[in-house]
Amino acid sequence: MFQTAVKVRVRYAETDQMGYVYYGNYATYYEVGRVEALRKIGLSYKELEKRGVMMPVLDSQSKFLKPGKYDELLTIKVKIPEKPRARILFEYDIHNESGVLIHQGKTTLVFVNMDSGRPVRTPKELENLLIPFFED
Repeated sequence: MFQTAVKVRVRYAETDQMGYVYYGNYATYYEVGRVEALRKIGLSYKELEKRGVMMPVLDSQSKFLKPGKYDELLTIKVKIPEKPRARILFEYDIHNESGVLIHQGKTTLVFVNMDSGRPVRTPKELENLLIPFFED
């Protein structure tokens, strides 16, 4: 399993009138987490797109445990719990600056050929970079 973490400060524009993170912004936090996770693995989204592969979201799940608040420094822990095939699963645990788990989520993305619009298997470059995390 691959895992990493990234920190994000809650900006005023991301909150509702109560000063809590607006629920729709968690999807943005997921994106920040997975983009940085791929970068840490060694292959950026930008590089995948240059190679003709895009990764649209197929499914997204969220579990709201406690509110994130304005100006808090959140830690987004990202996991790729299983070896990807034509799809890749990301799991997210978001903690506030006190270390309290406030949110959990999952997204499934599919690898798609940008020219044909059809699903493809995991790009070989990404597969090779992930091998060490899934060896028995």
